[in-house]
Amino acid sequence: MAKIHPTAIIEKGAELGGDVEVGAYAYIGPAVKIGEGSVVAHHATVDGNTVVGKFNQIFPYAFIGGKTHDLKFKGGNPGLRIGDGNVFREYTTAHCSTADQTFTIIGNRNNILAYSHIAHDCIVGDNIVMSSHSALGGHVVVEDHAVIGWGSGAHQFCRIGAYAMLSASSKLVKDLPPFFMADGSPAEVCAINKINMQRNGFSPEEIDLVYSAFKLIYRRRLSRPHAIEELSMRDSSSNRVIRAIIDFANGSSERGLA
Repeated sequence: MAKIHPTAIIEKGAELGGDVEVGAYAYIGPAVKIGEGSVVAHHATVDGNTVVGKFNQIFPYAFIGGKTHDLKFKGGNPGLRIGDGNVFREYTTAHCSTADQTFTIIGNRNNILAYSHIAHDCIVGDNIVMSSHSALGGHVVVEDHAVIGWGSGAHQFCRIGAYAMLSASSKLVKDLPPFFMADGSPAEVCAINKINMQRNGFSPEEIDLVYSAFKLIYRRRLSRPHAIEELSMRDSSSNRVIRAIIDFANGSSERGLA
């Protein structure tokens, strides 16, 4: 059974799974669904058309499911969908989407640290770390295992590739390809995210291939299209890490590659 502090407010219509804990003075809105084993700490809020999966931790003063900041909001029932095993630390915010029957999406096992913000219509994958005071603008896509450093921000519609890293205090205004590291304001790709690749079981050969791709794209002074074309023609183009970079570049948003 759910364990609910007597001072918590659980609005009629909210659905709580087994073993959910809700702390003192927390608020759960009427359209919220929370999966089993999740913990909503004291003074935290979960509101809006929000579905939270299993075994999530929502720390004090977090606000999950707030209304979009987007001035294009015209009403309806946009929402937020959250997977399993996520951590939302103190004062984090995650907003619902903007258009009716659309969703901001957050995957599984993400670690969202204090004061961080996930804006409307973002798509956040799995196993991502957002360090304290980082922020994603609307419609940002973050792929699996990416790392966003302290105090960094991603402009609306940017994409951050899998296993990439946005360094602390950086401003990302273009797409950051997989496995690469960007730093500065505006952020520029400066290296490969070797440590993240090693931690996640990529072979030395794959790391070398990514480094070779980095030199081709960012050191040869080729135009981005010509660099990606040359990368596609290499014998290594079928390798999973090179294919990930090529596919990301070919699917790049209107922001263009960093």
